[in-house]
Amino acid sequence: MNTSHDETLLQRQGYRQELHRGLSLWSSFSVGFATVSPVVGIYSVMALGAMSAGPSWVWIVPLCLALQLLVALVYAELASQYPLAGGCYQWVKRLAGDRWAWFTGFMYLASALASLTTVAYLGGFWLWLFVTGHAPEANAQVASGAVLLLLGLGVNLLGINPLKYFVNAGIIAEAIASIGIGLLLLIFFRNHSWSLLLEGLSATAPAEGSYFSGFITAMAVGGWAFLGFDACSQVSEETADARTSTPRAILRSMILVGLTVMLTAFAVTLSFTDTAGMVAGSVVDPVTPAVVDAFGAWSERPFVGVVLVAFIACVVSVQTYIGRAVFGMARDSILPASATLRRVDKRKVPFAAMVFSTLFASFGLALGLNATAVGTLIAFGSGGFFMVFLIVISCALIARLRGRWKPEAGVFSLGRWGLPVNLLAFVWLVFETINVAWPRESLAPPGAPWFQVWAVILVFSSLALLGLLYMLLAKPYLRTPSAPLPTN
Repeated sequence: MNTSHDETLLQRQGYRQELHRGLSLWSSFSVGFATVSPVVGIYSVMALGAMSAGPSWVWIVPLCLALQLLVALVYAELASQYPLAGGCYQWVKRLAGDRWAWFTGFMYLASALASLTTVAYLGGFWLWLFVTGHAPEANAQVASGAVLLLLGLGVNLLGINPLKYFVNAGIIAEAIASIGIGLLLLIFFRNHSWSLLLEGLSATAPAEGSYFSGFITAMAVGGWAFLGFDACSQVSEETADARTSTPRAILRSMILVGLTVMLTAFAVTLSFTDTAGMVAGSVVDPVTPAVVDAFGAWSERPFVGVVLVAFIACVVSVQTYIGRAVFGMARDSILPASATLRRVDKRKVPFAAMVFSTLFASFGLALGLNATAVGTLIAFGSGGFFMVFLIVISCALIARLRGRWKPEAGVFSLGRWGLPVNLLAFVWLVFETINVAWPRESLAPPGAPWFQVWAVILVFSSLALLGLLYMLLAKPYLRTPSAPLPTN
C-alpha cells in the first residue's frame, strides 16, 4: 500500500495529510516498545510485586500479559479500521458519538500527561545518579526530570525522521541489555532453585488478611507494566501502510515487552541473594544490586547508563504520542486554543501541541518536591489509563453487539473471535480497573495521608467532574465534525 492510498483513506475520514508519513512498521513498533519499556516496567512493578505476593509474584507477569493482550487485540482492530491521530478519541467518536469521544479524549490526555510527568520524574533519578554517582535530593530529581523533558522536546521538534532514529537506537540498546543481562543472570548467576518461585512469602499477608489478597494486589501492580502500547495508534498518520502496520506494531510491542519483563523478573528474583529483604520491602531496587553482585562493581555505572537510555527513550516516545493526541483532538476544534494546538510547522510536527504537553508535564513535575503529591500523581497515571481502556472496550463491545461496528472492513480483524475477545477484555478491565483503583495502604508510602491511598478514585472523580462541567457549559462536542459512517 503506497502513501497516496494512505492519504486517500485519511481523506475518507474527513482529514487531510498534514503530518509526515515517514514511519515504517519497525519505527511504529519502536515507539510502542519505548513507551511500554521493559526497563521502566520492571522498575515499576518488581519491588511492589514481591512485597505483595513474595517470589511467586513473577507468575503475575505472564498472567497480566495474556489478559492485557486481549485489550491490545481489540485496539489493533480499531487501529486498523481507524488509523487516525487521536487514537481512542477518534474510535469512540465513531463508535459512541461526540460526547463520549470528548470525555474519553479529555481523560486520556489527563492520564497521559500524568504518565509523562511520572516517567520524567523517575528518569530524573537515574540521570542524576549517572552524572554524580549518588542518589538525588528532591530538588535535584525534579531538575533532572525537567532536563529529560527538554531533551525529549528537542528531539521531537526535529521531525519524525530524527525522532525515529533516536528511538530506534534507544530501544535496541534497551532490548539487548535487558535480554542479554536477563539471560546471563538466569544461566550463570542463579542463586536460588526454581522452587523459590512457588513460594508465597508475602510480607503483607498478616496485614492484608491472606495470600489471596496479596496476589490480587500484585495483579494491580503487574498491570502497570503493560501501559502505553496504544502509542502506536497515535502515530498512525505518520506510518506507511497504517492499516496493516499499526495493528502489527501494537501487538508486537506488547508481546516483546511482556516477554522481556518476564525474563528480567524471573532472572532477578532467582539471582538476587536478599530475598527476605525484597519481600519485606527494605530493598526498593533489587535489580541493580543483582547485576552488580553478579558482574562486579565495574558494571554499576554502565547498567545505570542503560537504564537512563531506556527512560530517555520512554520520555521521548510519550511526548510524541501525547503531541499527536492533542493534535488529533485540536483539529476537531474541541480543545481550548485549538487553532494554535493543531498547527503543524515546516517539519510537519505539531509544534504547539508538543510544547503544550511538555509545559503541562513540567508543572506536574513540580509536585515531585512533595513526596505525597507526586505519589498521588503516579497512582493516577496508572489507574487513569485502565479507566480509559474500559471506556474504549465498552464502546466497542456495545457497538459490536448492536451491529454498528463490523471490523471485517479493516485489514486486521479477529473475525468470529472478535466478540468473545472483546467480552473477555471487558471483564478483565472491569476487574483490573477496580483492582488498580482500590485504596491500599500497602501500595502507598509509610505514613501516607488518606487522600494518597484513595488517589486514583479521588483524582479520577475530580477530573471527570471537571470534564463533565466543561462539556455541559462549553459544549465542545458541537464543534466536532460529524464522523463518517464505517465503510464495510
